[in-house]
Amino acid sequence: MTIRRIKSGGIFEEKIGYCRVVVAGGWVYVAGTVGQGDTVQAQCQSALDTIRAALLRAGCDFSDVVRVTYMLPEAAEFELCWPLLVAAFGDNPPAAKMIECGLIDPKYRIEIEVTAMLHE
Repeated sequence: MTIRRIKSGGIFEEKIGYCRVVVAGGWVYVAGTVGQGDTVQAQCQSALDTIRAALLRAGCDFSDVVRVTYMLPEAAEFELCWPLLVAAFGDNPPAAKMIECGLIDPKYRIEIEVTAMLHE
């Protein structure tokens, strides 16, 4: 089995020691991704944009995502992101889980992690 690692060039990849994407065994694993912005919606859209770019580099898109995990320090803010998530996944919603937890920096309001199936 070939393992392909795709880095995005983010500063934390080297500091922490991870890749944005790992492709292995027909699966695409996208690391937990935070976004930029002052609101949970702005950060959610920014994270989705980063994930979209990562999926495309791996050879798939949001329609190939089978599992998503949302992590938020304030569960009450999750509902504000729902329209963005529906727009991203459209007619191909993945299995999902939302966890209320602390994130790496208090400025972050949401982190998103996905797993997709690669069609080679």
